[in-house]
Amino acid sequence: MLKIEQRSIQGYKGMEVPFQYIKNESESKSLAIMLPGAGYTTDSPLFHYSTELFRNRSVDVLEVNYQYKNKEYDDFTMEELSEAIKYDVKKIFDQELSNTPYENFYIIGKSLGTIAMSSELQRPLFKNAKVVWLTPLFQQDDVFQAMLASTHEALCFIGDADRCYIEERYNQVMNKPTMTSKLFSGVDHSMDCHNDVSGSIDVLKSVISDIQNF
Repeated sequence: MLKIEQRSIQGYKGMEVPFQYIKNESESKSLAIMLPGAGYTTDSPLFHYSTELFRNRSVDVLEVNYQYKNKEYDDFTMEELSEAIKYDVKKIFDQELSNTPYENFYIIGKSLGTIAMSSELQRPLFKNAKVVWLTPLFQQDDVFQAMLASTHEALCFIGDADRCYIEERYNQVMNKPTMTSKLFSGVDHSMDCHNDVSGSIDVLKSVISDIQNF
């Protein structure tokens, strides 16, 4: 029996940031944290099936459901949006994980979520966390530098048709001994193959399979 707890905080500039826990009936010592993109939400396939994987292994899940597509954020620059997500995620973690019963952490971040993940990986609580970088924002220096500096065991997935893919930076990350990377040919920022539904499904299956084995 699962228990879903929906909560929210007053985030950057007082805007509401909802999040939810999906908890097992028996107390779990492991927590998976989902940090989606601005438009690619926790209901989207990569996060939906990742959540199912963790639920099937009795791992609790924390989904951060920020609302950056809402009109209130329309005038935000990329710099301010970066500040907002770092502020919002930090506030949630400070509030929810200060006296946590969890001992094992798994963090999955996609796109904009990798900005928050880059900042929060320095938190001592996450010293031994396992990390999954989905379509990381390689053009963001803070994300790239965090990926290079991180000693966490990690996976990285991106397509060569992704607007955020930078070959030179990807190659540096790929050579890290703690990082397992996979580059998909013709795949965009949504992890889709243009005009190829079956190809997109194959990419989804590949990523979910690798996360399961990880």
